Amino acid sequence: MELTSNEVAVRLAQKGYLDLDIPKGIDLISEIKRLKKEKKAVLLAHYYQNAEIQELADYLGDSLYLAQTAEKVAAEIIVFAGVHFMAETAKIINPAKKVILPDLNAGCSLADSCPPEDFKKLIDQYPGASVVTYINCSAEIKAFSTIVCTSSNAVRVIGSIPEGETIIFAPDKNLGRYLIKETGRDMILWDGSCIVHEAFSFERIVTLAKENPTAKFIAHPESKSQVLDIAHYIGSTSGLLNYVERDPAQNFIVATEAGIIHEMKKRCPEKIFIPAPVEDETCACSECAFMKLNTLEKLFLCLKNEQPEIKLSKSIIKKAKLPITRMLNLD
Repeated sequence: MELTSNEVAVRLAQKGYLDLDIPKGIDLISEIKRLKKEKKAVLLAHYYQNAEIQELADYLGDSLYLAQTAEKVAAEIIVFAGVHFMAETAKIINPAKKVILPDLNAGCSLADSCPPEDFKKLIDQYPGASVVTYINCSAEIKAFSTIVCTSSNAVRVIGSIPEGETIIFAPDKNLGRYLIKETGRDMILWDGSCIVHEAFSFERIVTLAKENPTAKFIAHPESKSQVLDIAHYIGSTSGLLNYVERDPAQNFIVATEAGIIHEMKKRCPEKIFIPAPVEDETCACSECAFMKLNTLEKLFLCLKNEQPEIKLSKSIIKKAKLPITRMLNLD
């Protein structure tokens, strides 16, 4: 039976082939910078990572930017500080390069909500349909796709499909509903969602907005329709960042993963950013537990051992690369 890359890493560690010791008193930031230079590796990081990892990134961005960057980097080793599907995308685009992820358990609730065998059954019900998949899905789901999209380019991707064609959209039903509204195209939606964006509380957001009457409420389109209906602006991660830079408002309530606020504060230090509240009143904001699995310690060990490595079959890479390439060619 073929082992997963995570199982391989564990077994290597058990046999002593991987050094999992972190010397006491080590300056992790300096060592990570040294290892990047020594191994000629490039670090790609998403805006939802911890602030200290964002600061170490050679390239920091949203899913679309990171996919575009992964296509262009010359480094032989790509370290992806994000979640598993993002690192998979980098490997699909660069099959000859080594792609490593600090923690292979950094998954995605949205990707997990769309099992390949179940999705294949849906596709089979609509022969000839165009299958548009949000990049937040597994390599296997991408392999079933006609074209991939991100929240940054989804409207443009839907617009590239000829009128009259049946469209299946997966896995995010909230983004799908938003796209139906924006494009006027009817689509068959997969019933998936992101736990981070599903967690926002409409009632608590309304209360917070009343307490901060000058604040503008901005939201990611993965949020529930009720939340999007009251937003001053709806946009992708990069769209939200661009909006707070150009809009004259001084206060913003932000409905997406709270890691983005670090970059917002860097770009607009004079403005105030308030994370949108979630249903759980014990939590101040909505954070992705998977994104936060990547730590400085794991990033150091990942670079040191060049493990865990993303491994995909040649067949999956070949099938999944085509819809990703179609998306990148639109941009």
